[in-house]
Amino acid sequence: MAFQPRSLRPLLAGALLSLLAPSNSTAEGLPYEQRKDLVYGESHGVGLLMDVFTPRDKTNGLAIIDVVSGAWSSDRSKIRDHTLAQIFSIYCAKGYTVFGIRPGSKDRFTAADMEKHLRVGIRFVKEHAEEYHIDPERLGMTGASAGGHLALLEALNADAARPDPTKDAARPNSRVRAVGVFFPPTDLLEWEVWKPADPEIVGQLLFPGGVAGHSADELAKRAREASPLHRVSGKPSIPFLLIHGDADPLVPLSHSQRIVEAIHKAGGTAELIVKPGGGHPWLTLAEEVRVMADWFDKQLANAPK
Repeated sequence: MAFQPRSLRPLLAGALLSLLAPSNSTAEGLPYEQRKDLVYGESHGVGLLMDVFTPRDKTNGLAIIDVVSGAWSSDRSKIRDHTLAQIFSIYCAKGYTVFGIRPGSKDRFTAADMEKHLRVGIRFVKEHAEEYHIDPERLGMTGASAGGHLALLEALNADAARPDPTKDAARPNSRVRAVGVFFPPTDLLEWEVWKPADPEIVGQLLFPGGVAGHSADELAKRAREASPLHRVSGKPSIPFLLIHGDADPLVPLSHSQRIVEAIHKAGGTAELIVKPGGGHPWLTLAEEVRVMADWFDKQLANAPK
């Protein structure tokens, strides 16, 4: 079946975590110190930014990569959304250092660009592990919605275990030890809620400048390349946890169900937790963030060094 590009308008309109209830903690009472807008790389003359959240109390020597992207945009409001979801508070209270990597936005970069930026960010974290007192070989990675999509895309990249081919071979790879994500789009070939309007939004994610001048076959090829589901080949070497609501109006639960099934068929380890009545997101998402943080405790404690 020929690929028909369709609209991501519902996702762009609704995929914000700002619906979440904010924490009652004041800035002074938060369990972390925040360093804003640390430059971790550069792309086409544009600086790539991350925020770093370090525990105020004792660190556990572990770190979480948080892919900060909503509707494939990484403006500072997405950091706010993750703050409201208590992601930084929950992990830092456990002793994790959290690197909030912002991989760029679709109005300037494609999905392939964003994946490359994430890879640069992971390598940056590993190169600076001693500075942050973390183990570079026991990193976890999380993300929600578009951030979850990019986290899965990079985690399933066969090149992630290899050093950067353009740099010194002794430099770190971008492999992480466990990935836990919320309601991720996993198959851009079959988006069940797309509507037959405004295909340019899809095109932005796949091609610089949009879909103009590209055939249906070209679009299908790019959409497959940008789909984590179609990256599953061979036995994945790390565990995955996906949490998804069964009332998600933007990213159907089937996106998580299908990739978990594919990982199982490939001989890998993946778990899916279904949130009854959960949308995109849900008001009590912090409860599931705690569940995921506990899961990372187990996975990273047992990860080989």
